[in-house]
Amino acid sequence: MKKFVYYAPTEIVFGKDTELQTAALVKKNGGSRVFVVYGGKSAVKSGLLDRVMNNLRENGVDALAMGGVVPNPLVSTAREMVKAALEFKADFILAVGGGSVIDTAKGVAHATADPSHDIWEYWTGTPVKKSLPIGTILTISAAGSETSNSAVLTNDAKVPPTKRGITTDFNRCRFAIMNPELTMTLPKYQIGAGAADIFMHTSERYFAAILGNHLTDEIAEGLFRDIIEYGPKGVQDPTDYEAMSEIMWCGSVSHVGLTGVGAKGDTAREGDWSCHQLGMAMSALYDSTHGATLTAVWAAWCRYVRGENLARFAQFARKVYGITEEDDLKASEEGIERTNAFFRSLGMPLSLTELLGFTPDDETIEKIATECTYDRTRKIGSFKSLDYDDIVAIYKACR
Repeated sequence: MKKFVYYAPTEIVFGKDTELQTAALVKKNGGSRVFVVYGGKSAVKSGLLDRVMNNLRENGVDALAMGGVVPNPLVSTAREMVKAALEFKADFILAVGGGSVIDTAKGVAHATADPSHDIWEYWTGTPVKKSLPIGTILTISAAGSETSNSAVLTNDAKVPPTKRGITTDFNRCRFAIMNPELTMTLPKYQIGAGAADIFMHTSERYFAAILGNHLTDEIAEGLFRDIIEYGPKGVQDPTDYEAMSEIMWCGSVSHVGLTGVGAKGDTAREGDWSCHQLGMAMSALYDSTHGATLTAVWAAWCRYVRGENLARFAQFARKVYGITEEDDLKASEEGIERTNAFFRSLGMPLSLTELLGFTPDDETIEKIATECTYDRTRKIGSFKSLDYDDIVAIYKACR
């Protein structure tokens, strides 16, 4: 086992009715004036937002709520929230929602703590040096943003829009309230897309260029098996508490870094993240659902890069699906097909045509690849480094 540093400071409060502990957790982390970030109508319609606001105010915590966060969250929305948070003199940011809401809350926390910088500056190279404390009440199991050090935003002022992510420990939430019952009213497509994203957060770390920690592999392979079993069950019956709780916990574990420790120098295993980059380009240009963009490209990416370490793909097939085929290439192919079947059971697309609703021509694919490479200024991936031509080839393979 190689050296590593593992840091996961978020306090998890898991189970039924845990949202009633919001005020106590905010106070524990020094909050007295809470700016609450939420998305659309669901938090209001379900009564969750009222319960949270009442819990805060009844316990002596001032609170102001502002909604409007959309999937593939926008910098323009975050900027308006920063203005409101500054006027309110917020000292704590609370996210009530899923990954888009949490990522927006992270940006609001950074820019409210230091309004001398616009949010997008942090997403384009300016280091985050301070932030307000952040907490979250999770309502969508998918992004794992409640336990991760990452956040993603779309700059809708750019033409075409562009999507970027940042990684910093200032993105770490102080606490995450996780009540699986809060996810039971989600549309089935959203549950399926979330389960796909959870699978892919594990995949991006599992198919790494640097290997070497067997316990880390065992944890990742167990997570794969769990989401493969319970993801479809949650899609079939969103009121199944066991399934929804397994999906929720898988989401947090998949992105807390635990499935990547001990395999790269002094830090966590460097993940590949190619599929996320391939998918984010389509989210930016076509506002596609994030989890669906990942399932559309995963198989094509696998087949394009597996020659770098075919044994790794064979191990995945054997340990996750129990495939007994001795030939590594055949085993890897069976593993890919079994995973495609899993994605299909979630109601997810397996091609760009299914994802976008039209068959992209070569010019469209080149436009997406240009966004993915930041106008041909970067490569992506670590399992296999991919340049513009590689990316075009993968998009064409999953057309």
